[in-house]
Amino acid sequence: MSIKKRFIAGATCPQCKAQDRTVMYHSEGKDYRECIACGFIEARLFDSQPQELETRGNRQEPQRQSEIQVLHFTPNPSKDDSDA
Repeated sequence: MSIKKRFIAGATCPQCKAQDRTVMYHSEGKDYRECIACGFIEARLFDSQPQELETRGNRQEPQRQSEIQVLHFTPNPSKDDSDA
C-alpha cells in the first residue's frame, strides 16, 4: 500500500523557504510534513484531541441565584411637596 501525500497550499518550508513544495502524509501513527525541494522532513505526533477554545458563545456561566437582589427605589419627595 502506497502512502497518500497531499500538498499544502501556501505552506513554506522552514529549511529552504520554498513555497508550495510541502506535502503531508500519515505513516506509522504519525503525521509527517516533507519538503519535496530540499528533503526536509518533520514528524508531528499528536497524543490528544484538540480542545475547543472557550468563547462567549460556548462558555458556561455559573448559576448566581444567591447573588441576585431586588432593589426598590422610592422617589424622593420634591421641595414643593415638603413646603405644603
